[in-house]
Amino acid sequence: MLNGQVLNADNEVIVDGTVVLLNADNQAIVKSGLITNGKFIFEAVAEGNYTVQISALGYDDSLLEIALHNNQTIKVVLITKALILDEVAITAPTKTFTNTNGNIKVDVANSVFKAATNPLDLLGKLPTIQISADRETLSVIGRGQPLIYIDNQKVGVNDLNALSVEDIKTIEIIKNPSSKYEAEGRAVVLITRKLSKKEGFEVVASETASIKRGYNNFLGGNTNFKKGKTEFKANFNYNQLYHWESHANNLNISDAGIATDYHILSLSKRPQYIFGAGVFHQLNEDDYISFNINSKLQGDDDKNRTLTYILQDGAENNITTLTRNDDHRNFVNSFINYSKKLKIIDAKLFTGLQYSNFNQTSYSNVENNYNNTNFTPAQNRDQMFTVNAFSGRADIEKTFKNFIKWEAGALYLSATAKTNFRVNDYLTAEKSQSVYNFDEKNSAAYAQVSGKLNKLTYSGGLRAEVTDIEGKYNDSATLTIDKHYTNLFPKAQLEYAIDSTMTLNLNYARSIARPNYSSTSQVTVYGSPVLVFSNNLNLNPTITNEVYAGFQYKSKSVTLRYYRSSNPSYTAFNYDANQELIYFNTINYSKESGFNLDAVVPFSYKFWSCTNVLSVVLNKIEDPSAVLNQSKPYLYYYSSNTFKLPKNYTIMLNLWGITKRNEGVFTHNAIVTADAAVSKTFFNVVDCTLSYNNLFGNFNFDENFTVNNIATQGRYFTDVREIALAVKYRFGSFKNSAYKEKSIDDANRVR
Repeated sequence: MLNGQVLNADNEVIVDGTVVLLNADNQAIVKSGLITNGKFIFEAVAEGNYTVQISALGYDDSLLEIALHNNQTIKVVLITKALILDEVAITAPTKTFTNTNGNIKVDVANSVFKAATNPLDLLGKLPTIQISADRETLSVIGRGQPLIYIDNQKVGVNDLNALSVEDIKTIEIIKNPSSKYEAEGRAVVLITRKLSKKEGFEVVASETASIKRGYNNFLGGNTNFKKGKTEFKANFNYNQLYHWESHANNLNISDAGIATDYHILSLSKRPQYIFGAGVFHQLNEDDYISFNINSKLQGDDDKNRTLTYILQDGAENNITTLTRNDDHRNFVNSFINYSKKLKIIDAKLFTGLQYSNFNQTSYSNVENNYNNTNFTPAQNRDQMFTVNAFSGRADIEKTFKNFIKWEAGALYLSATAKTNFRVNDYLTAEKSQSVYNFDEKNSAAYAQVSGKLNKLTYSGGLRAEVTDIEGKYNDSATLTIDKHYTNLFPKAQLEYAIDSTMTLNLNYARSIARPNYSSTSQVTVYGSPVLVFSNNLNLNPTITNEVYAGFQYKSKSVTLRYYRSSNPSYTAFNYDANQELIYFNTINYSKESGFNLDAVVPFSYKFWSCTNVLSVVLNKIEDPSAVLNQSKPYLYYYSSNTFKLPKNYTIMLNLWGITKRNEGVFTHNAIVTADAAVSKTFFNVVDCTLSYNNLFGNFNFDENFTVNNIATQGRYFTDVREIALAVKYRFGSFKNSAYKEKSIDDANRVR
């Protein structure tokens, strides 16, 4: 480890600046960091010869040659420049992507990615992240659904959609999360929001015009005000969207002698109101408190058309179903964080409280037309779904004199959900109603120890979680769901520094993936007289054990992983002979296992920088009720290319593709797509970005499988081909604050 103190000629502390650690032989960058209140620290640095480059505004750069042995502390004195200008504009190339052992960090605020219209579209452009066809979930290639964190708080897709892209500083895709994170998920998407270090105010007005299959408009405003130790932030966005969604399936139900195919097209006008506010207050050099609230209000005037052909017992029918949906979804999320340095024991304490509410109401009218006759009313549906979730957490960490760090924490989560489902069936003249209540409580505690022995860095932790789940219909005296789990989740990591440029690491982790709260909803979607889209109230969590090894050389890395999961969750069809209905929902399969070989290779040459990700995946999903096909390896490739041109022009070209996937039960098609964007800043205050997404126009998902003796061939059509023009205008200014605060970056607190 290397510590440093930075002073000026008058023996005064240099408040902030940058420090870069270079290899003395080839001047390659080993590490970089910030000077905070005159100090900097580099951990896990191998012994050897280095050059330390130190820069601070108003001072000459300093270069210092050192021979590092064990732990060392240096003192650097900077010389004031002969001429200090009243205002200095600094331009330096920033890396959009940073790779550490396969974990990729993306600088959103200083790249073309900041022009994305919403956080979900932004994530869909990042390496290894895939957005589902219904845009309700995201996954990491070879890792499944990740945890999503905004700063220190775990959130869901609804929270993500309520966030403004303008508020995002960085996004990190962590593929080896520590015990400090919840045990749920094998990867973490960590979003860090912006904080200002200077006083003043800034307002950013943005307008994006987007043409897909229809016209979409995104209008937003962000404001930031800082005075002394306190910073206020607020945002408001109004989006007017044209939503297009379609999919088709061919089904063959051998047991019932039924062959059917359907094609659903959904068109909707979707106004969205997104707003948020927050305050950050630095209590003193070490302590702070913050509060944030975000909300999203969305309406849907939705029209669905389903064309169904069904052959049963020699009788053929062609059915056209028209459904008119009036749907409203309101979401609010708030949290308060408090960080305190416990000086009496020289430790850092973090506490946080979070409350979220989701409310959905849906009113539907359904009509059917058999064999091109007349439309007749079929059903009227009135559905309401509400989720309330409260959580609290506390974390403490202490570093001892021998550089061993001890971390511990606890979390409590309480969530309730309620569904009120009413149906008026015109064909049977029956009216039905049911109310379902769901309650989940989760308690967790963890401890983790990390340290260093010569060239070996180690960390190990254990997390214990107790979960109690109950579900019950109002008209039932017994519980429909009564589940109680106690699970232990160990994690361990070893990292060996071969030299200043090469490291080896070995990891083991056990994790859990729980069903989301939406799966507890009774809300169903009427597809046709024979097809219903529903949720599965009785899903079990998925438990995964995995080991992986990695090698890093400078900014390049290779990792190999093996994992095995029980009760993985995937979609399936099921036929109810009594109701003569086909249900489409999510079920637990028996098991899943696989290997992932990942390589991350950044590259730069003059004005061109590029990040390449290549994954080789062998995945096998199994279940006794399914037809098992041979699993075969498939490839995933991602390449992000940025070209910095004169006159503030930036061009970005993203390309990614995936070969045909044979994953035991499921078979998926190959996909190749590319996005392009050109960006320019005018007068230092106006950012303009022109984007063309899905250049090849072939971004459709095929999914084939046979489960429960139902063979299906499905295709999901997407609406991602887009031409968009984004304009952002900034006004206001920031100046140096009289209060010199300690740098706070809680993205580094949770690992």
